[in-house]
Amino acid sequence: MSKSSETVDNNGFIIPNNDQDPVVDSPAERWLNWLGQTNLGKCSTVITLLFGIYVRWNVGLNPYSGQNIPPMYGDYEAQRHWMELTLHVPMNRWYYYDLEWWGLDYPPLTAYVSWICGKIGSMFNPEWFALDVSRGFESEESKLFMRSSVLILEYLIYVPSVIVFVNWWLASKSWQKRRLAVLFILLQPALILIDHGHFQYNSVMLGLTVWSLNCFFYEYDVIGSVAFCLALGFKQMSLYFSPAIFAYLLGKCIKNKPQGFILFVKLGVTVIITFAIMFFPFLDSVEHISQVIIRMFPLNRGLYEDKVANFWCAINIIIKLREMFEIHVLTRISLFATLLAILPSCINLGLNPDKHRLVYCLANSALAFFMFSFQVHEKSILLPALPITLLILDEPFWSSWFNNVALFRCRKSYIKG
Repeated sequence: MSKSSETVDNNGFIIPNNDQDPVVDSPAERWLNWLGQTNLGKCSTVITLLFGIYVRWNVGLNPYSGQNIPPMYGDYEAQRHWMELTLHVPMNRWYYYDLEWWGLDYPPLTAYVSWICGKIGSMFNPEWFALDVSRGFESEESKLFMRSSVLILEYLIYVPSVIVFVNWWLASKSWQKRRLAVLFILLQPALILIDHGHFQYNSVMLGLTVWSLNCFFYEYDVIGSVAFCLALGFKQMSLYFSPAIFAYLLGKCIKNKPQGFILFVKLGVTVIITFAIMFFPFLDSVEHISQVIIRMFPLNRGLYEDKVANFWCAINIIIKLREMFEIHVLTRISLFATLLAILPSCINLGLNPDKHRLVYCLANSALAFFMFSFQVHEKSILLPALPITLLILDEPFWSSWFNNVALFRCRKSYIKG
C-alpha cells in the first residue's frame, strides 16, 4: 500500500505528512506542470525570468510617489540627486553637500553605485545630472534610464542569487517545485512595489544578502562574509540580519575545533579589510568618518517615522513615548526590547549552527528589528519579508500571509495619488 500524503485528525482536519512536499495548489504550479507536459520544461527558467521583467516593467509604467510634486519630488529625485552629487562633488564633500536637499544618508557602496549609474546616464544626456540645476528633472528619457537601472541591477545581483538559493534549498525536489519557488520569490509584491513602483534599489542589498547565504551553504564562509559586508555597505538596514549571521558563524567556529579558531581569525580579518576598503576615502579624519556615521544613523529623526507599523507607533496611541523621554533614553529602551526579541533564536542558532535554522533565525532577527528597533522606516518590512519569502514552499501559509500584510503596509505608505 502506498503511503498517504496526508492524515486526518480527530476533528476532521487534513494534516500533510512532514516527509511530503508541501501542497501549493496554485495557477503557477498548474502552469509549470503544463510546461513539463508540452516539453517546454527546459525553457521554464527563461520564461519565468521574462515574466518577472514583464511584471516589473508594467509596475514601472505607473507614477511613483512624489512625481511632479515639488518641492522635494520623492525618492526618485533622491536617487537621481545622488547620481548628480557623486558625479560633480568631490568625494570628501559627499556627506556634507546641501543636506537639506536629499543629503546622502546611505553607506559608501550606495554612493559608488550612484556614481557608476550617473556616469553611464550622463553619456546619454548630461542634463539629467547637471549639478543643482537638474533638481526635479523628470523627462521621459531620464525616467526610462532610471527605471532600467533598477531592473538591470536586480537581474544582475538579486535574481541569480535567488536561483542559486532555490537550487540548493530544494535540491531534493522536482524541477517544477524549484521553478515554482523561483517564480513565487521573484513575484514578491512588496519588493516590486517599492523598487519598481516607488523607486529604490533595495534588491541590490537583498541580493548581496542571499549571495552570502549561498556561500555559507556551500561552505565558502569567508566569501559569504564579504558578500554580507557589501550588503551592509550598500544599505545599513542589513544590520537587521547581522545578529543571525553572527550567531551562525560564531557557533560554527566554536563547534569546529581546532579549525574553528582559524576560521574565526579569517572572518575577523575579512570583515575589517572589506569595511576598510569601502570606507577608505572617508577615513582621513575622525570628523569625516563621524559625519558619515551620523548621516547613516540619524537618531535625531526620532523613534519612528510617520506611521510605520511597528510596536512603538502602535503604543503611541496610548503612551506618548516621544513626549515622555529624551532621544538617548528611547534608544536604550528600543535596544533592550530588540535584544530581548532576538536573543532566543540567536542563542539557539549559535548552539546549533544549522543552515536551515539560519534562514528561520534571519526572519526572526529582521522582524524583531522591524518591530522594536529605533528609527524604523516603512521599507524595512522588506528585510523580514526576504527570508520569509524564501520559505514559500516550506511555510506556504505563513509566507503568503506575511507577504499580503507587507504589501498592504507598502501600498498605504507609497501609493499616494
